[in-house]
Amino acid sequence: MRFASFLTSTSLSATLLAGSAIAQRTTEQQEAQINDPTQECTAYYYQPSASQLYNFPTIWQPASILSNDTDAQAKYQSIQSAIPNIQPKGTQPASLMGDFSGNQYSSSDPDCWWTYDKCITPKISGLPPDVAAAPEPETLGFGFDDGPNCSHNAFYDYLQTKNQKATMFYIGSNVMDWPLEAQRGLADGHEICVHTWSHRYMTSLTNEQAFAELYYTMKAIKLVVGVTPTCWRPPFGDMDDRIRSIAHSLGLTTIVWKYDSNDWQVEAGQATVQQVNQNYQNLINGAKNGTFATSGAIMLTHELNNFTMTEMMTYYDQLKAAFKYIVPVLSSINQTQPYVETNYSAPTFDQYISGTVTTSGSPPNPSTLPGLAPATTGASGAASTGGASSGKNGAMGGMSSNMGAWAVTAALVGGVVRIML
Repeated sequence: MRFASFLTSTSLSATLLAGSAIAQRTTEQQEAQINDPTQECTAYYYQPSASQLYNFPTIWQPASILSNDTDAQAKYQSIQSAIPNIQPKGTQPASLMGDFSGNQYSSSDPDCWWTYDKCITPKISGLPPDVAAAPEPETLGFGFDDGPNCSHNAFYDYLQTKNQKATMFYIGSNVMDWPLEAQRGLADGHEICVHTWSHRYMTSLTNEQAFAELYYTMKAIKLVVGVTPTCWRPPFGDMDDRIRSIAHSLGLTTIVWKYDSNDWQVEAGQATVQQVNQNYQNLINGAKNGTFATSGAIMLTHELNNFTMTEMMTYYDQLKAAFKYIVPVLSSINQTQPYVETNYSAPTFDQYISGTVTTSGSPPNPSTLPGLAPATTGASGAASTGGASSGKNGAMGGMSSNMGAWAVTAALVGGVVRIML
C-alpha cells in the first residue's frame, strides 16, 4: 500500500514563512456550519494551535519527549519506577505497520498482550482491567476512533438530530491538524478520549515513546479543546501490561472492544462493503437474539473517512431498535469524571438513559486558555492539499480520509495472529 510523504512541522513552518495563502477559520461554530466536504477539508491556519507547534513532537511521527520540555521529563521520571520490565515487541517501521515476525513470545502470555490473545485482565497487580464491553445488559457502548476527521460535519449533524452522544477517540496529530473540528466534539457534548499521537503499535515503542504518545495527545487536546481526557484506546488494540502501566500512571482508563466492524478495511481494499454490512448485521442479530441479555457490547467503528461515518449513519436506526440503549462508553461504566478538569461531569448510565445526555460544563473559548493568543484572520498558512490524501501524511490540513489503511501479519510463537484493526 502507498503512503505519501509526511508534512512535518519543519516544512509547515517553511511554508508559513513562504506566505502560502489558505483558508481562514477562527471559531468552532464557523467550522460546524460548513456543509461542503471539499470546503471542510480545505486546509486552514488556526493561530492558537499553529503557534504552539514547537511545543509538540513532529506531527504524524512517533512521539518522543522534547529535550526542552522539563514538565514532560519530570512527569516521565516520576512514573519510571512503576513501569514493568517488559521489553518492546517487534519493530515500528515508518510505514505504520507493526512487525512482530521476529518476536519470541511465550504461549502463556505473561504480559497480557492484547494483540496475542485479546487479554484484558492485567497479569500485574494494581492495574485495572480494560473496558471491553458495556456492563449494562442490552447496551451498546458507542464510540469512534481516529478523529477528528475534517469532513465530519454531516456525521456530527446526524448525531445531533438523534440526540446521540458518543465517545470520540482523537489522535493528537489530527487534533493539531484539525483544531476546530476537535473543538466540535466537546461542543456537541461527546466524550473526548486519547488515541495516541501518531497511531503506532504501542508495544513496539520504548517506554519513553509510549509515554510521549499519550502525554502529548493529552496536551494537544487540552491546548485545542480545553480539557484533559481521562480515557484512551490503543491503536489496533495493541498493548500489554507495560503500556497499561504507563497509561494508568497518566490517569487514563483503557478502553478496547470485543466486536469489530472492520469498516476501515474497505478503503484499504481488504474488505468489501458487503462484508462490513454483514459485521453490522451480525451485531444487530446478536442483540435481537439475546446475546447481550446479561451484559452489553462495544463495537470498533471509526470516524476515519466518509464511508465509515456513512456506514454508521446507515445502520444507526437498526442498532437503536436492536439494543435497548446506546450510550457513550464512559457513561456505560458510570465514569462521571471524563476530564481532569473538575468543572465537567458526565451523566451516569441511569442519568443518560433517563434523558440527561449532555456532559455538564461549558466548553472554554480556546483564545482564553493560558498561553494562547486570540485567533486572528488574514494569516498565511500551509497544508497538504485536500480530498483523498491520507491524514497520516499531512500537518495542518486537508484530507477527507484522515488515515490510510493498516494491516499486519504477526507471526508469534504458538501460531499466526492477523491484526487488521
